[in-house]
Amino acid sequence: MKGSPRPPTGSRRLRVALVLSAVGMLAMAGAVVLPGDASAASTLGASAAERGRYFGTAVAAGRLNDSAYTTILNREFNQVTAENEMKIDALQPQQGQFTYGNADRIVQHARARGMQVRGHTLAWHSQQPGWMQNMSGTALRNAMLNHVTQVATHFRGQIAWWDVVNEAFQDGSSGARRDSNLQRTGNDWIEAAFRAARQADPNAQLCYNDYNTDNWNDAKTQAVYRMVQDFKNRGVPIDCVGLQSHFTGGSNYPSNYRTTLSSFAALGVDVHITELDIRNAPTDAYRNVVNDCLAVARCKGITVWGIRDSDSWRSGESPLLFNGSGQKKPAYDAVLTALNSGTGPNPTTPPPTGNPTTPPPTGGQCTATMTPGQSWGDRYNTSVTVSGATTWSVVVAITPPQKISATWSGSPTWDSSGNVMTMRSDGSGNTFGFTTMTNGNSTARPQIRSCTSG
Repeated sequence: MKGSPRPPTGSRRLRVALVLSAVGMLAMAGAVVLPGDASAASTLGASAAERGRYFGTAVAAGRLNDSAYTTILNREFNQVTAENEMKIDALQPQQGQFTYGNADRIVQHARARGMQVRGHTLAWHSQQPGWMQNMSGTALRNAMLNHVTQVATHFRGQIAWWDVVNEAFQDGSSGARRDSNLQRTGNDWIEAAFRAARQADPNAQLCYNDYNTDNWNDAKTQAVYRMVQDFKNRGVPIDCVGLQSHFTGGSNYPSNYRTTLSSFAALGVDVHITELDIRNAPTDAYRNVVNDCLAVARCKGITVWGIRDSDSWRSGESPLLFNGSGQKKPAYDAVLTALNSGTGPNPTTPPPTGNPTTPPPTGGQCTATMTPGQSWGDRYNTSVTVSGATTWSVVVAITPPQKISATWSGSPTWDSSGNVMTMRSDGSGNTFGFTTMTNGNSTARPQIRSCTSG
């Protein structure tokens, strides 16, 4: 949403060789057991990754020359979102003339360090260039779809998730769509944008992103829920919902936040906390947000909207985890402790039934829960448990240069890049696993892209 204008000895060699030999034998037997590391992770991204999630931040290209900024970025986070550099006015300031330099810089910085990238955003009523603001009707619809197609195609294979549409619902009690120039091209404009994005980049996860959708009882939250429910029922390509979670005096952390997360997840989409910042960075609220995400299996991660308070679009409210000098605040310690105390994806809160909305059956969807396993040196194990289906297909993505070296209890196939594995049930049960070689990238972790029954 927002932004500012965000040599071992000989005997040791023998022991290592024996361990590796044992690993290989176990892998051939259908399982790999590797020595674990019981120490708690010391950074946000590393701890989140151990629980099959990400912990990210919004990044501004203009701050990548600030060594204090990049030191924290590179140490703490395993996912980034471009704060402003992928918005429409930044990428297409003149119609038909695309400028990708700053956005490419952020993507290259992240991917070189094994961080995943969220694309933000393809279609939005705000931060449109002047030429788009002056358009309407069919001309505007075609220009919007061309922008979606050109941008998603440019970044194809580099973006894990796209915020395809941003902030299309209005605040208040009506639950209505926002009256924008895009909305006035027809009520199907959001669906059209998602279909164009899927065609341009079939492997990216497609998300709807909005603010003030944190409280389950709010009309805006319910309106977004009904849209996602409708899209899933009609086969419109939507994979995830982003809750911005800019908590302020007007929209403080709600007690039913976990209910909101689990309710969207019950529709068969992932949920992401995409732009988290909290006025004065209270430890309890930050801790609660982390615990709520960890309690919902399909909550894939958290992104804070900036690194230091001085980088924030709300800098006067000190809402982030690092102060202006780059020092960790008490809220940082609360978040890291909550992450390290988590046990991985383990849903604990079912969605509500009855009023205001009863989630429908998920229709062909299942849930794949990823649990980090043991690790040793240059490799680590991951197990995946499938619920909601007896025959299933799970798509898992690996961040290059990491590669999967062994699998068990499933039938895998690979895409042409060798980085996306589709694991299908082989009759041996509802849990499968795999070993990943880090190949020099020790921070990235696999991501579940989808789970389909049948």
